[in-house]
Amino acid sequence: MAHVISDECVSCGSCAAECPVGAIAEGAAHYEIDADACLDCGACAAQCPVGAISAE
Repeated sequence: MAHVISDECVSCGSCAAECPVGAIAEGAAHYEIDADACLDCGACAAQCPVGAISAE
C-alpha cells in the first residue's frame, strides 16, 4: 500500500530527495506521492521533519 502526504506538508522536498524510485513530486498545495510508483519502503516517511507522510 502506498504512502500518502497530508496537508501538514511544508514542501521542504526532503522526502522527494530520499525516494529511491522518484515517486514524489511537488504538487499544487504540497508534495504528492505517485501511488503506482511507490514501493512502500517508508524512506520518505522517515525523512519528513513534520511527520506528514503515512501509510495509506
